[in-house]
Amino acid sequence: MSFSKLGLSQQIQQNVKEVGYETPTPVQSGVIPLALKGKDILAAAQTGTGKTAAFALPILQLLGDAASEDEAVRAPRALILVPSRELAMQVGTNIEAYGAELPLVSAAIYGGANIAPQAKKLLAGVDIIVATPGRLLDHLKLKNLTLSKVEFLVLDEADSMLDMGFIRDIESILERLPKKRQTMLFSATLSGGVKRLSETILKKPQLVQVDAYATIAEGIKQIAYTVDKEQKSELLSYLIGSKNYKQVLIFCRTKAGAEEVAQDFESRGLKSESIHSDKTHGARGRALESFKEGKVRVLVATDLAARGLDIDNLPYVVNYDVPHIPTDYIHRIGRTGRAGNEGEAITLLSSEEAHNFKKIEELLGKTIEKIVLPGYEPTNVPEPKKKNKGSGKGNGAKKGEAPKKTAGAFGNKKAKKEPLRGRAFVESKMAGKGRGNRGR
Repeated sequence: MSFSKLGLSQQIQQNVKEVGYETPTPVQSGVIPLALKGKDILAAAQTGTGKTAAFALPILQLLGDAASEDEAVRAPRALILVPSRELAMQVGTNIEAYGAELPLVSAAIYGGANIAPQAKKLLAGVDIIVATPGRLLDHLKLKNLTLSKVEFLVLDEADSMLDMGFIRDIESILERLPKKRQTMLFSATLSGGVKRLSETILKKPQLVQVDAYATIAEGIKQIAYTVDKEQKSELLSYLIGSKNYKQVLIFCRTKAGAEEVAQDFESRGLKSESIHSDKTHGARGRALESFKEGKVRVLVATDLAARGLDIDNLPYVVNYDVPHIPTDYIHRIGRTGRAGNEGEAITLLSSEEAHNFKKIEELLGKTIEKIVLPGYEPTNVPEPKKKNKGSGKGNGAKKGEAPKKTAGAFGNKKAKKEPLRGRAFVESKMAGKGRGNRGR
Protein backbone atom coordinates (compact mmCIF):
# COMPACT_ATOMS: atom_id res chain seq x y z
CA MET A 1 0.00 0.00 0.00
CA SER A 2 1.12 3.56 -0.66
CA PHE A 3 0.14 6.82 1.07
CA SER A 4 -1.88 7.74 -2.02
CA LYS A 5 -4.30 4.92 -1.20
CA LEU A 6 -5.06 6.30 2.27
CA GLY A 7 -7.04 9.33 1.10
CA LEU A 8 -4.42 11.94 1.95
CA SER A 9 -4.01 15.17 -0.02
CA GLN A 10 -1.31 15.64 -2.61
CA GLN A 11 0.45 18.19 -0.41
CA ILE A 12 0.62 15.84 2.59
CA GLN A 13 1.77 12.99 0.34
CA GLN A 14 4.55 15.24 -0.93
CA ASN A 15 5.49 16.24 2.61
CA VAL A 16 5.81 12.66 3.88
CA LYS A 17 7.85 11.80 0.79
CA GLU A 18 10.27 14.62 1.57
CA VAL A 19 10.50 13.38 5.16
CA GLY A 20 11.62 10.04 3.74
CA TYR A 21 8.50 7.90 4.13
CA GLU A 22 7.86 5.59 1.20
CA THR A 23 5.08 3.29 2.36
CA PRO A 24 2.83 3.49 5.42
CA THR A 25 3.57 1.28 8.41
CA PRO A 26 0.90 -1.16 9.64
CA VAL A 27 -0.31 1.21 12.36
CA GLN A 28 -0.54 4.05 9.84
CA SER A 29 -2.49 1.87 7.38
CA GLY A 30 -4.84 0.85 10.18
CA VAL A 31 -5.42 4.24 11.81
CA ILE A 32 -5.40 6.85 9.01
CA PRO A 33 -8.50 5.66 7.04
CA LEU A 34 -10.51 5.32 10.26
CA ALA A 35 -9.40 8.72 11.55
CA LEU A 36 -10.34 10.39 8.25
CA LYS A 37 -13.84 8.96 8.73
CA GLY A 38 -14.09 10.65 12.14
CA LYS A 39 -13.88 7.47 14.26
CA ASP A 40 -12.60 7.37 17.82
CA ILE A 41 -9.59 5.06 17.97
CA LEU A 42 -7.88 2.89 20.59
CA ALA A 43 -4.50 1.87 19.22
CA ALA A 44 -1.95 -0.50 20.73
CA ALA A 45 1.27 0.72 19.18
CA GLN A 46 4.76 0.56 20.59
CA THR A 47 7.45 3.16 20.06
CA GLY A 48 9.11 3.18 16.66
CA THR A 49 6.05 1.99 14.73
CA GLY A 50 5.24 5.32 13.11
CA LYS A 51 2.29 6.17 15.33
CA THR A 52 2.98 9.93 15.29
CA ALA A 53 2.20 10.08 11.58
CA ALA A 54 -0.76 7.76 12.17
CA PHE A 55 -2.62 10.42 14.18
CA ALA A 56 -0.96 13.59 12.86
CA LEU A 57 -1.56 13.10 9.13
CA PRO A 58 -5.36 12.71 9.31
CA ILE A 59 -5.62 15.64 11.75
CA LEU A 60 -3.59 17.84 9.38
CA GLN A 61 -5.76 16.72 6.47
CA LEU A 62 -9.06 17.43 8.22
CA LEU A 63 -7.93 20.75 9.70
CA GLY A 64 -6.35 21.83 6.44
CA ASP A 65 -9.56 21.21 4.52
CA ALA A 66 -11.46 23.53 6.87
CA ALA A 67 -8.71 26.10 7.49
CA SER A 68 -9.31 29.78 6.92
CA GLU A 69 -6.26 32.04 6.76
CA ASP A 70 -8.24 35.20 7.48
CA GLU A 71 -9.59 34.07 10.86
CA ALA A 72 -9.53 36.98 13.28
CA VAL A 73 -8.54 34.80 16.22
CA ARG A 74 -7.09 31.30 16.00
CA ALA A 75 -8.19 28.96 18.75
CA PRO A 76 -6.65 25.49 19.14
CA ARG A 77 -8.66 22.84 17.30
CA ALA A 78 -6.38 19.88 17.95
CA LEU A 79 -4.73 18.89 21.24
CA ILE A 80 -2.07 16.17 21.54
CA LEU A 81 -1.06 15.21 25.08
CA VAL A 82 2.29 13.50 25.66
CA PRO A 83 4.15 12.44 28.84
CA SER A 84 7.54 14.15 28.38
CA ARG A 85 9.08 17.28 26.96
CA GLU A 86 11.35 15.21 24.72
CA LEU A 87 8.34 13.58 23.14
CA ALA A 88 6.54 16.94 22.90
CA MET A 89 9.48 18.39 20.98
CA GLN A 90 9.73 15.34 18.74
CA VAL A 91 6.02 15.26 17.91
CA GLY A 92 5.97 19.03 17.41
CA THR A 93 8.87 18.85 14.97
CA ASN A 94 7.23 16.02 13.04
CA ILE A 95 3.93 17.90 12.74
CA GLU A 96 5.72 20.92 11.32
CA ALA A 97 7.34 18.70 8.69
CA TYR A 98 4.15 16.80 7.87
CA GLY A 99 2.16 20.06 7.61
CA ALA A 100 4.59 22.07 5.49
CA GLU A 101 2.79 24.50 3.13
CA LEU A 102 -0.53 23.97 4.93
CA PRO A 103 -2.27 27.05 6.40
CA LEU A 104 -1.91 25.71 9.94
CA VAL A 105 0.05 26.85 12.98
CA SER A 106 1.28 24.43 15.64
CA ALA A 107 3.05 24.83 18.98
CA ALA A 108 4.78 22.47 21.40
CA ILE A 109 4.50 23.47 25.06
CA TYR A 110 6.21 21.67 27.93
CA GLY A 111 7.69 22.21 31.36
CA GLY A 112 11.32 22.99 32.06
CA ALA A 113 11.33 25.82 29.48
CA ASN A 114 10.63 29.54 29.70
CA ILE A 115 6.85 29.95 29.72
CA ALA A 116 6.87 33.50 28.23
CA PRO A 117 7.74 32.57 24.60
CA GLN A 118 5.17 29.77 24.76
CA ALA A 119 2.52 32.20 26.02
CA LYS A 120 3.34 34.68 23.26
CA LYS A 121 2.85 32.03 20.58
CA LEU A 122 -0.39 30.77 22.10
CA LEU A 123 -1.84 34.28 22.39
CA ALA A 124 -0.97 34.91 18.74
CA GLY A 125 -3.17 31.94 17.83
CA VAL A 126 -2.44 28.29 17.01
CA ASP A 127 -4.37 25.44 15.41
CA ILE A 128 -2.55 22.44 16.92
CA ILE A 129 -1.03 22.11 20.39
CA VAL A 130 1.36 19.36 21.50
CA ALA A 131 1.64 19.55 25.27
CA THR A 132 2.63 17.89 28.49
CA PRO A 133 -0.34 17.92 30.92
CA GLY A 134 1.24 20.02 33.66
CA ARG A 135 2.46 22.85 31.43
CA LEU A 136 -0.86 22.94 29.56
CA LEU A 137 -2.67 23.47 32.87
CA ASP A 138 -0.23 26.28 33.69
CA HIS A 139 -1.20 28.10 30.49
CA LEU A 140 -4.89 27.48 31.10
CA LYS A 141 -4.63 29.04 34.57
CA LEU A 142 -2.87 32.05 33.04
CA LYS A 143 -5.66 32.28 30.42
CA ASN A 144 -3.16 32.04 27.56
CA LEU A 145 -5.56 29.81 25.61
CA THR A 146 -8.94 28.15 25.63
CA LEU A 147 -9.82 24.56 24.78
CA SER A 148 -13.44 25.29 23.90
CA LYS A 149 -12.84 24.90 20.15
CA VAL A 150 -10.89 21.61 20.26
CA GLU A 151 -12.20 19.11 17.69
CA PHE A 152 -9.44 16.50 17.95
CA LEU A 153 -7.85 15.03 21.07
CA VAL A 154 -4.92 12.60 21.06
CA LEU A 155 -3.43 10.90 24.12
CA ASP A 156 -0.03 9.58 23.07
CA GLU A 157 1.83 7.08 25.27
CA ALA A 158 -1.23 6.87 27.52
CA ASP A 159 0.23 4.04 29.61
CA SER A 160 3.29 6.13 30.38
CA MET A 161 1.19 9.14 31.42
CA LEU A 162 -0.78 6.94 33.80
CA ASP A 163 2.40 5.37 35.21
CA MET A 164 3.78 8.87 35.83
CA GLY A 165 0.70 9.90 37.81
CA PHE A 166 -0.82 12.31 35.29
CA ILE A 167 -4.37 10.99 35.64
CA ARG A 168 -5.55 13.97 37.76
CA ASP A 169 -4.10 16.46 35.28
CA ILE A 170 -5.70 14.57 32.39
CA GLU A 171 -9.08 14.60 34.13
CA SER A 172 -8.77 18.33 34.74
CA ILE A 173 -7.99 18.92 31.04
CA LEU A 174 -10.86 16.69 29.90
CA GLU A 175 -13.31 18.83 31.91
CA ARG A 176 -12.34 21.83 29.78
CA LEU A 177 -12.82 20.09 26.41
CA PRO A 178 -16.01 20.00 24.30
CA LYS A 179 -17.98 16.79 24.63
CA LYS A 180 -18.31 16.61 20.86
CA ARG A 181 -14.87 15.78 19.52
CA GLN A 182 -12.85 13.00 17.89
CA THR A 183 -10.51 11.22 20.30
CA MET A 184 -7.60 8.89 19.63
CA LEU A 185 -5.74 7.05 22.39
CA PHE A 186 -2.37 5.43 21.69
CA SER A 187 -0.64 3.14 24.17
CA ALA A 188 2.16 0.59 24.05
CA THR A 189 0.18 -1.63 26.42
CA LEU A 190 -3.54 -2.02 26.94
CA SER A 191 -3.34 -2.25 30.70
CA GLY A 192 -6.32 -2.09 33.02
CA GLY A 193 -5.80 1.62 33.63
CA VAL A 194 -5.61 2.38 29.91
CA LYS A 195 -8.77 0.38 29.21
CA ARG A 196 -10.65 2.17 31.99
CA LEU A 197 -9.54 5.54 30.63
CA SER A 198 -10.54 4.55 27.10
CA GLU A 199 -14.02 3.60 28.30
CA THR A 200 -14.36 7.08 29.79
CA ILE A 201 -13.18 9.23 26.88
CA LEU A 202 -13.81 7.17 23.71
CA LYS A 203 -17.13 6.72 21.94
CA LYS A 204 -17.58 3.43 20.04
CA PRO A 205 -13.83 3.22 19.41
CA GLN A 206 -12.19 1.25 16.64
CA LEU A 207 -9.39 -0.98 17.97
CA VAL A 208 -6.16 -0.99 15.99
CA GLN A 209 -3.66 -3.55 17.25
CA VAL A 210 -1.36 -4.45 14.38
CA ASP A 211 1.30 -6.24 16.43
CA ALA A 212 1.71 -7.61 19.90
CA TYR A 213 3.09 -4.82 22.07
CA ALA A 214 6.05 -7.03 22.99
CA THR A 215 7.24 -7.23 19.38
CA ILE A 216 10.83 -6.12 18.87
CA ALA A 217 12.06 -4.75 15.54
CA GLU A 218 13.74 -7.49 13.52
CA GLY A 219 16.94 -5.50 13.09
CA ILE A 220 17.72 -5.38 16.83
CA LYS A 221 20.22 -7.91 18.15
CA GLN A 222 19.71 -8.54 21.88
CA ILE A 223 22.47 -9.83 24.14
CA ALA A 224 23.18 -9.79 27.88
CA TYR A 225 26.56 -9.82 29.60
CA THR A 226 26.41 -11.45 33.02
CA VAL A 227 28.63 -9.52 35.39
CA ASP A 228 28.84 -8.46 39.01
CA LYS A 229 27.16 -5.13 39.72
CA GLU A 230 30.46 -3.63 40.84
CA GLN A 231 32.12 -4.41 37.50
CA LYS A 232 29.43 -3.11 35.14
CA SER A 233 31.17 0.19 34.49
CA GLU A 234 34.55 -1.41 33.80
CA LEU A 235 33.05 -4.05 31.52
CA LEU A 236 31.11 -1.52 29.48
CA SER A 237 34.14 0.74 29.22
CA TYR A 238 36.09 -2.26 27.91
CA LEU A 239 33.38 -3.04 25.33
CA ILE A 240 33.19 0.56 24.12
CA GLY A 241 36.94 0.79 23.77
CA SER A 242 37.80 -2.65 22.40
CA LYS A 243 34.88 -2.73 19.93
CA ASN A 244 35.19 0.98 19.11
CA TYR A 245 31.57 1.92 19.79
CA LYS A 246 31.17 5.47 18.47
CA GLN A 247 27.71 6.27 19.81
CA VAL A 248 26.17 4.60 22.88
CA LEU A 249 22.89 5.39 24.62
CA ILE A 250 22.82 4.04 28.20
CA PHE A 251 19.70 3.71 30.33
CA CYS A 252 19.66 3.80 34.14
CA ARG A 253 16.71 3.48 36.48
CA THR A 254 17.40 6.57 38.61
CA LYS A 255 18.53 10.15 38.09
CA ALA A 256 21.35 9.76 40.61
CA GLY A 257 22.47 6.58 38.87
CA ALA A 258 22.50 8.26 35.46
CA GLU A 259 24.57 11.14 36.79
CA GLU A 260 27.03 8.79 38.50
CA VAL A 261 27.47 6.62 35.41
CA ALA A 262 28.03 9.65 33.16
CA GLN A 263 30.66 11.06 35.50
CA ASP A 264 32.36 7.67 35.75
CA PHE A 265 32.67 7.29 31.98
CA GLU A 266 33.88 10.87 31.67
CA SER A 267 36.65 10.02 34.15
CA ARG A 268 37.56 7.02 31.96
CA GLY A 269 38.22 9.29 29.02
CA LEU A 270 34.88 8.86 27.23
CA LYS A 271 33.09 12.13 26.46
CA SER A 272 29.75 11.68 28.26
CA GLU A 273 26.56 13.57 29.12
CA SER A 274 23.42 12.72 31.08
CA ILE A 275 19.77 13.70 30.63
CA HIS A 276 17.11 13.36 33.31
CA SER A 277 14.33 15.40 34.88
CA ASP A 278 16.64 17.30 37.24
CA LYS A 279 18.43 18.83 34.24
CA THR A 280 17.12 22.07 32.76
CA HIS A 281 15.44 21.97 29.38
CA GLY A 282 18.41 23.80 27.84
CA ALA A 283 20.95 21.40 29.32
CA ARG A 284 19.02 18.37 28.11
CA GLY A 285 18.64 19.81 24.64
CA ARG A 286 22.35 20.66 24.37
CA ALA A 287 23.37 17.19 25.58
CA LEU A 288 21.10 15.48 23.05
CA GLU A 289 22.31 17.65 20.16
CA SER A 290 25.95 17.04 21.08
CA PHE A 291 25.26 13.32 21.10
CA LYS A 292 23.51 13.42 17.73
CA GLU A 293 26.37 15.44 16.23
CA GLY A 294 29.00 13.00 17.52
CA LYS A 295 30.57 15.48 19.95
CA VAL A 296 29.54 13.22 22.84
CA ARG A 297 30.22 9.49 22.66
CA VAL A 298 28.10 8.32 25.60
CA LEU A 299 24.66 9.61 26.57
CA VAL A 300 23.16 8.35 29.85
CA ALA A 301 19.40 8.70 30.30
CA THR A 302 16.59 7.69 32.63
CA ASP A 303 13.47 5.83 31.48
CA LEU A 304 11.54 9.07 31.10
CA ALA A 305 13.66 9.84 28.06
CA ALA A 306 13.03 6.41 26.53
CA ARG A 307 9.66 7.61 25.24
CA GLY A 308 10.92 10.71 23.46
CA LEU A 309 14.42 10.23 22.08
CA ASP A 310 14.63 10.00 18.31
CA ILE A 311 18.19 9.53 17.05
CA ASP A 312 18.88 8.56 13.46
CA ASN A 313 20.79 5.30 12.98
CA LEU A 314 21.63 4.86 16.67
CA PRO A 315 23.78 1.70 16.73
CA TYR A 316 23.89 0.76 20.44
CA VAL A 317 21.53 0.91 23.40
CA VAL A 318 22.70 -0.35 26.80
CA ASN A 319 20.57 -1.33 29.77
CA TYR A 320 22.99 -0.47 32.57
CA ASP A 321 20.23 -1.38 35.02
CA VAL A 322 17.52 -3.91 34.24
CA PRO A 323 14.18 -2.05 34.39
CA HIS A 324 11.63 -3.10 37.00
CA ILE A 325 8.79 -2.81 34.47
CA PRO A 326 9.30 -5.26 31.57
CA THR A 327 7.68 -3.01 28.96
CA ASP A 328 10.25 -0.29 29.77
CA TYR A 329 12.83 -2.65 28.28
CA ILE A 330 10.93 -2.54 24.97
CA HIS A 331 10.80 1.25 24.98
CA ARG A 332 14.48 1.51 25.80
CA ILE A 333 15.80 -0.75 23.08
CA GLY A 334 13.29 0.72 20.62
CA ARG A 335 15.67 3.68 20.32
CA THR A 336 17.84 1.54 18.04
CA GLY A 337 16.93 -0.52 14.99
CA ARG A 338 14.42 2.11 13.84
CA ALA A 339 13.04 2.56 10.33
CA GLY A 340 14.46 -0.77 9.17
CA ASN A 341 18.01 -0.11 10.40
CA GLU A 342 20.05 -2.58 12.42
CA GLY A 343 21.00 -2.04 16.04
CA GLU A 344 22.31 -3.81 19.11
CA ALA A 345 20.68 -3.85 22.55
CA ILE A 346 23.07 -4.78 25.35
CA THR A 347 22.06 -5.57 28.93
CA LEU A 348 24.50 -5.67 31.84
CA LEU A 349 22.96 -8.39 33.98
CA SER A 350 23.89 -8.93 37.62
CA SER A 351 22.62 -11.83 39.71
CA GLU A 352 20.40 -9.46 41.71
CA GLU A 353 18.55 -8.54 38.51
CA ALA A 354 18.00 -12.08 37.21
CA HIS A 355 14.38 -12.18 38.40
CA ASN A 356 13.39 -8.96 36.60
CA PHE A 357 15.23 -10.05 33.45
CA LYS A 358 13.34 -13.33 33.48
CA LYS A 359 10.09 -11.35 33.41
CA ILE A 360 11.33 -9.50 30.33
CA GLU A 361 12.12 -12.78 28.59
CA GLU A 362 8.66 -14.08 29.47
CA LEU A 363 7.09 -10.95 27.99
CA LEU A 364 9.11 -11.35 24.80
CA GLY A 365 8.51 -15.09 24.65
CA LYS A 366 12.18 -15.80 24.04
CA THR A 367 15.47 -16.36 25.85
CA ILE A 368 18.07 -13.66 25.29
CA GLU A 369 21.64 -14.81 24.66
CA LYS A 370 23.88 -14.43 27.72
CA ILE A 371 27.63 -13.96 27.43
CA VAL A 372 30.36 -14.26 30.06
CA LEU A 373 33.59 -12.44 29.14
CA PRO A 374 36.91 -13.80 30.47
CA GLY A 375 38.00 -11.70 33.40
CA TYR A 376 34.46 -10.55 34.14
CA GLU A 377 32.93 -13.81 35.34
CA PRO A 378 30.23 -13.09 37.93
CA THR A 379 31.13 -14.32 41.41
CA ASN A 380 27.88 -13.30 43.04
CA VAL A 381 25.90 -16.27 41.74
CA PRO A 382 23.57 -17.66 44.41
CA GLU A 383 24.02 -21.37 45.12
CA PRO A 384 20.96 -23.64 45.22
CA LYS A 385 19.55 -24.07 48.70
CA LYS A 386 20.06 -27.44 50.37
CA LYS A 387 17.91 -28.97 53.03
CA ASN A 388 19.96 -29.39 56.21
CA LYS A 389 19.40 -32.06 58.78
CA GLY A 390 20.35 -32.00 62.43
CA SER A 391 21.87 -29.10 64.29
CA GLY A 392 25.00 -28.96 62.14
CA LYS A 393 23.23 -26.51 59.80
CA GLY A 394 24.82 -27.84 56.63
CA ASN A 395 28.41 -27.90 57.89
CA GLY A 396 28.73 -31.69 57.86
CA ALA A 397 28.15 -32.19 61.58
CA LYS A 398 25.98 -35.05 62.75
CA LYS A 399 23.37 -34.57 65.39
CA GLY A 400 24.96 -34.27 68.81
CA GLU A 401 28.46 -33.64 67.39
CA ALA A 402 30.45 -30.44 67.32
CA PRO A 403 30.55 -28.67 63.94
CA LYS A 404 33.49 -29.64 61.73
CA LYS A 405 36.16 -27.00 61.32
CA THR A 406 36.66 -25.76 57.81
CA ALA A 407 39.19 -23.56 56.13
CA GLY A 408 38.79 -21.37 53.10
CA ALA A 409 35.60 -20.15 51.49
CA PHE A 410 33.99 -23.54 50.89
CA GLY A 411 35.59 -25.82 53.48
CA ASN A 412 38.79 -26.56 51.52
CA LYS A 413 41.97 -27.26 53.41
CA LYS A 414 43.46 -24.14 51.93
CA ALA A 415 41.56 -21.13 50.70
CA LYS A 416 41.73 -20.80 46.93
CA LYS A 417 43.59 -17.84 45.56
CA GLU A 418 41.19 -15.23 44.18
CA PRO A 419 41.49 -15.28 40.37
CA LEU A 420 42.38 -12.17 38.43
CA ARG A 421 39.27 -10.43 37.15
CA GLY A 422 38.34 -7.43 35.03
CA ARG A 423 41.11 -4.96 34.23
CA ALA A 424 43.74 -7.04 36.05
CA PHE A 425 42.81 -10.12 34.00
CA VAL A 426 42.83 -8.29 30.66
CA GLU A 427 46.12 -6.54 31.39
CA SER A 428 47.74 -9.80 32.52
CA LYS A 429 46.80 -11.36 29.18
CA MET A 430 48.20 -8.39 27.30
CA ALA A 431 51.46 -8.12 29.24
CA GLY A 432 54.20 -7.08 26.88
CA LYS A 433 51.68 -5.99 24.25
CA GLY A 434 50.79 -2.59 25.66
CA ARG A 435 47.75 -1.77 27.73
CA GLY A 436 45.29 -2.20 24.93
CA ASN A 437 42.36 0.01 24.04
CA ARG A 438 40.45 0.70 27.25
CA GLY A 439 38.18 3.34 25.76
CA ARG A 440 40.34 6.21 26.90
